[in-house]
Amino acid sequence: EEVFMTNEERDIQRKLKVLQHAEKIGNVRKACRYFGIGRSSFYRWRDAYQKHGEAGLKNAKSIPKNPANQTPAEIVEKVLYLRRKYHLGPIRIVWYLARYHGIKISDAGVYRILKRNGLNRLPRGTRMRKLHTKRYQKQVPGHHIQVDVKFLTFKGKSGEKVRRFQYTAIDDATRVRALKVYEKHTQANAINFIDHIIEKFPFRIREVRTDNGHEFQAKFHWHVEDLGIRHAYIKRGTPQLNGKVERSHRSDQQEFYQLLSYKGDVDLEAKLDEWERFYNFARPHGAHNGQTPYEALETSYSSRASVPRVCLGYSRVLEPIGYITPTEAEEAYYANLNALDK
Repeated sequence: EEVFMTNEERDIQRKLKVLQHAEKIGNVRKACRYFGIGRSSFYRWRDAYQKHGEAGLKNAKSIPKNPANQTPAEIVEKVLYLRRKYHLGPIRIVWYLARYHGIKISDAGVYRILKRNGLNRLPRGTRMRKLHTKRYQKQVPGHHIQVDVKFLTFKGKSGEKVRRFQYTAIDDATRVRALKVYEKHTQANAINFIDHIIEKFPFRIREVRTDNGHEFQAKFHWHVEDLGIRHAYIKRGTPQLNGKVERSHRSDQQEFYQLLSYKGDVDLEAKLDEWERFYNFARPHGAHNGQTPYEALETSYSSRASVPRVCLGYSRVLEPIGYITPTEAEEAYYANLNALDK
């Protein structure tokens, strides 16, 4: 009966033949020349065979089981958690680990961990950015505010569909945001939201940019213009021209709404307010190389600290603000808002 051997078993038998032939003729040099192998390999095989028998002739892996520079298991666990839970990319994972856990790891190291665990690809259906528009970024806070509406759908207590509308404003220069949820999608609510962000943002607003939605039509337009703020519409069918607010809505979905269980409007408003503070004061932002929006705002004002500046023709003087830490962020926000109004 024919016996089938695996490649590993054939390799072991070959090494045994070499060892047996050398023992038979009593000359290692001639045996190695006959089989076409190096003497260092012969002696390595012989020592392994004497210590472990045939098991010692198996081909071992070229690297140790636990290399000294292997990423610790607890770091790997954190990387995989951030990827699975929030769909963060390698760079953002590096920022989160450094900021909140004091862990230093390269983005290449994070990518290798994701690849080993089959998580290096984005979730199926992820949209790619179109490249036919030129990206830009304003340098002065308040110079350009993008405003848009995110449509929300929840399940009520009885299983009914609940529709809500998140109005969002984001500063082009710093990425500071203001959020508010309404029950209806109307011009009246859009006007109310503009009044809300004027009170909330710690800088003068020069221009508001929106799409051509019905909530941003004549009443809204003239209300904004009467406040001394320019209102501009983007070209129809080009949401990428309001790309920063659109991208922030994706962050809302991935990092906030997918983790949220709807329990009513009061609970939703409280959690959204908490998310807004976290986004502005504690969340590392890709546009600022890991800085938060308010840290970017502090940097922007500090660069103008030599003399007070008048913001683009308005009478409000922008004094440099002090250092903002996440723990003092909310107090600093209101302190600077009051200081700028003086």
